[in-house]
Amino acid sequence: MSACWPEGVPARMPAQDRCDIEETFARYAWGIDLADEDMVRSAFAKDGSFDHLWQGEVRGHDAIIENLKELWYDRQHWWLGRQHLFQHFLMTPTQEGARVRSMFQILQFNVDYGTNFVFGIGTRDDRLVKEDGVWVFKRLFVNAWRSLEDVPFKGEVRIQGRPKMSPPRHELEDEE
Repeated sequence: MSACWPEGVPARMPAQDRCDIEETFARYAWGIDLADEDMVRSAFAKDGSFDHLWQGEVRGHDAIIENLKELWYDRQHWWLGRQHLFQHFLMTPTQEGARVRSMFQILQFNVDYGTNFVFGIGTRDDRLVKEDGVWVFKRLFVNAWRSLEDVPFKGEVRIQGRPKMSPPRHELEDEE
């Protein structure tokens, strides 16, 4: 018996728990993208960990907020205007709570140029628990795809690499 599953761990994630977990992902995205500290705290367990690949792993609400403040304020030109999107959830009930794997994209609005672009994509492998009856992140793990090795491809990789060729050099003709 666990705090998340008083009647035992179910074989499949119950529909209401799926919805509640997706709501946690939404609270996380709204919180980090709009610099809303209270919203961020509402998405994490009190001793939850946030493993952000550029900054490393931190634990607890205060450390998570300090980590995010570095992004919100020290790298604001790089952060402001982001939207984190999550989908293709694979939710597995566990004794402690839930394992949730998902895919993500980060869209970026460039406030200087007024343009939009995809900043990054990748996968997540998170652990969630219930605190006071609410699903929260116990461990949030970001796997951004920055190289072939980051892509959790299960098939045989047959890529031969990019063609190695040098385009011919073009000279400008002198005007006469």
